[in-house]
Parts: sequence; C-alpha cells; structure tokens
Amino acid sequence: MTDGVHNRIAVLRAEQGVTRRELADALGVHYQTVGYLERGEYNPSLHLALRIATFFGVPVEAVFSTTPFPRVADQHRRPPGSASA
Repeated sequence: MTDGVHNRIAVLRAEQGVTRRELADALGVHYQTVGYLERGEYNPSLHLALRIATFFGVPVEAVFSTTPFPRVADQHRRPPGSASA
C-alpha cells in the first residue's frame, strides 16, 4: 500500500492558464518540483500544500486527497437512457 497523495494541480493550472514555471515562481520552488507533484512522485509538505491551495483560491481538499479524484469525464457522463437537458 502506498501513501501517495493525489492532486488536481495540473487541472487547476489548465483551468487558470498557469504554467508550471509560473506556479513554481509564485510558490518559491523549482519548476520541476511542480512536475513531480503533478505526477505524484513527490508529496508536498503541509505548508506547500496550503500555499498551492491559496494560490488557486480553493480549499486544500479541492487540490489534494488521499484517494483518487474522479475523472472529469466520469463526473459529467449521463447514465444510459437519461434525458439530455
């Protein structure tokens, strides 16, 4: 069993049009650190996790989780036979 931390950093960056380098500069970390975080190769400290959430203006729980986040496509998929709006 791994103690990995799942995150939505890449999704939030894409939504807000922020590059890895821009995020890294704002956080005071190397841009490769952002890549390691996004790929789950590095678990952030609590302090870094809170700074990332603050940067994006969302609660830390919207960025990080101990369980995988549902895929965006799965969240918007309609059950078979349901009427479309």
